Amino acid sequence: MSFDARPLTGPVDPAAVRAHAHAMRQAVGSGWNAGRIGTVLAFAVIALVVTPVFFTMFIAIAVGLGSQIGWWALLVIAVPALAFFGVAVALGLGFFGAWRGTRERRYRLDAFARANRLRYLPGIASPPLPGMIFRHGSSRRSTDVVRGERPRFVEFGNYRYSTGSGKNRTTHRWGYVAVKLDIPLPHIVLDATSNNGLFGSNLPMSYRKEQRLSLEGDFDRYFSLFCPRGYESDALYLFTPDIMARFIDSAAALDVEIVDDWLFFYTKREAVTLDPASWAWLFGAVAAMLDKLAQWERWRDDRLRAAATSSSHPGPTGPSESASATDPAAMPASVVAEPSDAPGAPAAAGHTAVHAATPFDAPPGVLGPPPGVAPPGRRLSTGVRRSTIILIAIIVGWWALTWVLPLLFAW
Repeated sequence: MSFDARPLTGPVDPAAVRAHAHAMRQAVGSGWNAGRIGTVLAFAVIALVVTPVFFTMFIAIAVGLGSQIGWWALLVIAVPALAFFGVAVALGLGFFGAWRGTRERRYRLDAFARANRLRYLPGIASPPLPGMIFRHGSSRRSTDVVRGERPRFVEFGNYRYSTGSGKNRTTHRWGYVAVKLDIPLPHIVLDATSNNGLFGSNLPMSYRKEQRLSLEGDFDRYFSLFCPRGYESDALYLFTPDIMARFIDSAAALDVEIVDDWLFFYTKREAVTLDPASWAWLFGAVAAMLDKLAQWERWRDDRLRAAATSSSHPGPTGPSESASATDPAAMPASVVAEPSDAPGAPAAAGHTAVHAATPFDAPPGVLGPPPGVAPPGRRLSTGVRRSTIILIAIIVGWWALTWVLPLLFAW
């Protein structure tokens, strides 16, 4: 099945939109919360109480002034009254238009998802994802989620969360793509240089400079790669020249995070839109990356092997002093001779003359550590943002100019 973007821009039947909105309410609930109910009640109070009261007051004042100083005074009252009435009508029409636009948007996105073998969800409260943007603030919510689960879980969504309180409350908005991997990988962040601001990275977290790894070619012009200390060789294994070329060609405008068994792409604009070109770009970027994930799935953390070996062998042990020197049970297994290893006997094919004997049958092939990441590689160490350092420097400089220097000159 080829990429089909026709539902995003094609004509829609209003009756079908209404039926879809009704079915969506039955499937996921009405979606009414305290904030939305408060907004509707505020508009209702303005429309049914405030507007009639102000209109009656304006009429009474106009009639009283008209009988005393002339009916031309009606213009003085009528202009602000009409302006107030026009603003109220505009707000009402805007609210109604946004409500209708939301229903049509959901209808189009749902049709687009089904046309491309995906599924649409209008929203998810506090999505349980391990990415950096999902661990900050309050009122965390993903909206307009489009996901597929076969052959690999991939989710597109718009996400918002709030920080601060009162007048300092700020809402942060992101678009994201989440891809489920088959195995956990070290925590690696690719900070795209194309979307950085005046004070550096636009990411919500900052990482220590000693964790930055420089890669070959032009990769550093497009991304700043951060990996846990001691995992530099693992990052070089994961980001081979062909994979770096894929990232540069397809995802240079996206920030990337690998954490646990997830791969995330972040953007400061909406990822789920009604723009066919935006969807074609994201589909192409994700497909280009998934084509190279087979190499990543072969990665194993050798530190898990070392940890398992040290935990299973806490210390060297020797044979019992009371055991006979000729007792096979008291001798290391590597020097216990089998009948075929006796002098003059031919060695079995594929075996050495002396080998380790085990009380079990080991599976064939070279074994590696199980999938997973040792604790040092699971999370990057965070640092101080450049903007915070600049702000502190400005405050200290201002304090020095306004307090320290005047005192020095006063002496």
